[in-house]
Order: sequence, then C-alpha cells, then structure tokens
Amino acid sequence: MTSRSRVLAFGLAATLVLAGGVCAALLSGVVGEVLTIILISAGLGGGLLLIFLEVGLSEERELAREAERRRKRDKHTLDARPPSRLRGPRGRRR
Repeated sequence: MTSRSRVLAFGLAATLVLAGGVCAALLSGVVGEVLTIILISAGLGGGLLLIFLEVGLSEERELAREAERRRKRDKHTLDARPPSRLRGPRGRRR
C-alpha cells in the first residue's frame, strides 16, 4: 500500500465521519438519523480496519527485514568457515 493510497483511505474514512456529523446537524427526522448512523459507522469502521491493516503490514515488513538479516548472517558465516574437507579430524574413530 503506497503512502498516497494510505492517506486517501484515511481521508475517506474521516470524510465519512464528517459527512455524518453534517447530516446530524442539517437533516432532521428519521432520514437524518439513519444517514448519520450509516456514515459515521462506515467512517469509524473503515478507519479501524485501516489501522488493523497498518499493524499487519508493519509486522510483515519486520518479518521480511528479519529474514533478510538472517539470510545475510547465514551467508556471512558460511563464507567465513573453511570447507569441511579441509578440516582436520575431530576425534578418534572406533
């Protein structure tokens, strides 16, 4: 998710909440109440889902970084070791 799409998604959620507030202030009766409930619920629910998405994406990025660090560390340790055929005997054989 790019930063631009992230900003647009959070902006849309905030706009829905604000539109619900405007409907509450300007419209009366059942229609105004229903629109207010729908718009505010959609905006807050969308915002909550976007927060969960952000948490999940940050965890995925951290796992990818950890895997990359582990891969580099393993490659570095493999490069530092002499090949197994050049090692001396480890102990007596029976």
